[in-house]
Amino acid sequence: MMLLRKYMSLLGVGSALIDLILPKDTYSRGETINGHFFIKGGITSQQLKRIECDLVQVCNVTGDEKVIDNTMILSSKELNPEENSQVSFTFQLPDTIPATSERTSYRFKTRLTFKEGVESKDQDLIQVI
Repeated sequence: MMLLRKYMSLLGVGSALIDLILPKDTYSRGETINGHFFIKGGITSQQLKRIECDLVQVCNVTGDEKVIDNTMILSSKELNPEENSQVSFTFQLPDTIPATSERTSYRFKTRLTFKEGVESKDQDLIQVI
């Protein structure tokens, strides 16, 4: 049964999940964002490799995406089945980016990478004023 669970988590079934938790969704240019990543363990133990989070600017007219900045946290933590974990997140918004508008929007794209198995992904929209 453990072997079946392991293969299922390698395919993404019952795999650990990540969620970026932000205190609000509207920020000023140049503001420091303090939040955390909430990681929920899957059905088997999985070894974390890294958390990557990109601030992406989206052109709402063309759908084009541009990575403005990113942060990466390396980890070798073993996440046990059903274990919940939190990792601090701090991000300094550039003070030169355009404000959110009908044409421009922003989101954080988060990826949790494991030593083995598929990635867990999350997206969070923010407003820049």
